[in-house]
Amino acid sequence: MFTCSRTQQRVIGFGLMAFMLATRFHHFGDALHLPDASWAIFFIAGFYLSPLWLASLMVEAVAIDAVALGWLNVSAYCLTPAYGFLLAAYAVLWQGGRWLVKRQTLVALMGASSVAVCSAFVLSNVSFYWLGGQIAEPTWAEFTAQFVRYLPLYLGATGLYLAVAALAHGLLTQRLGAPAKSE
Repeated sequence: MFTCSRTQQRVIGFGLMAFMLATRFHHFGDALHLPDASWAIFFIAGFYLSPLWLASLMVEAVAIDAVALGWLNVSAYCLTPAYGFLLAAYAVLWQGGRWLVKRQTLVALMGASSVAVCSAFVLSNVSFYWLGGQIAEPTWAEFTAQFVRYLPLYLGATGLYLAVAALAHGLLTQRLGAPAKSE
């Protein structure tokens, strides 16, 4: 099974945490900001890092959201009783990365990331739409329209970050040799 040394995990883990801090404030990005990389970060963390890092990244995500809401005047629209399902969605993304560890091919990456992102999207959006209390009169037609509108943005942003990560992984693995392995 593919594993990283403790030192490699620290470098990757703190790098992912820094990248989350740099990108989390803008869902889809704009001319001045990169899109939120959180979903890709949780997937990448599943590939490289231990479950302790999953918990650390979840704590960081909640802390960033708390700061954004409490001190940076970001709208609290998405902070609903369904917020906890977002953490479950992150765990799904992390598990997608774990699944990929034993199947390191481009096809497996595309399949695992697509399934993980779609599953996380369903989990987070179904819970927000139906349990969040922000939609006065929820309907399946409106939910479906929102689902179709936003899913490609999540797939695209996550896919772009994962493509860059896969390229970096391939180049580093080729240049530095195979990563540490253990039983």
